[in-house]
Amino acid sequence: MNKGLTLIELLVTTTMISITLTGVVSIFTSTISGQEISLASQEVLDQSSYVVEYMSRTLRMAKKDEVGACLNDITLNYSKDGNTIRFLSYHDQCYEFSLNETTDTLQERKSSDNTDDNFGAWVDLTSSGLEVISFNIGPSYSWDENDDYQPRVTLFFEIKSKRPGLSEEEKPVIRLQTTVSQRNLDIID
Repeated sequence: MNKGLTLIELLVTTTMISITLTGVVSIFTSTISGQEISLASQEVLDQSSYVVEYMSRTLRMAKKDEVGACLNDITLNYSKDGNTIRFLSYHDQCYEFSLNETTDTLQERKSSDNTDDNFGAWVDLTSSGLEVISFNIGPSYSWDENDDYQPRVTLFFEIKSKRPGLSEEEKPVIRLQTTVSQRNLDIID
């Protein structure tokens, strides 16, 4: 009795092993790619949450600039210039949040006092691993004392991952909108 394998049996076995290995490698590659996308999504979500919470807390604690040293207008609670918002903090420091369109990062700077003369350097609030596609501030109709509205600021963010190894279509994007009402009442003395 001949106990060897025929050429056809050997070819069929080799083909079946190759198909099985190709499937396993495809599943492994797909899993790694999915994990990269998931990690990028989590990074965007974590950093966006931090920025929104930090900016919201700071804006909520703003107060009216009663001497006009920061905003140059004693009737305003906030002022806007393009993608920059300025306000007086409860620590009597003049603050600014802005989008740096060169580096696509959100930044802050503050003065050492309540004036706009002694600003420090800009500090990034988002990492270089994120691209801030857009940052908008509005509406400004409640920012003065000549209305019946409590001062509030609505922030619009669109932030995208810059994670290497992902195609542009795979890079997660998050769009956020939040409205912050100032804690101090806007009352005319």
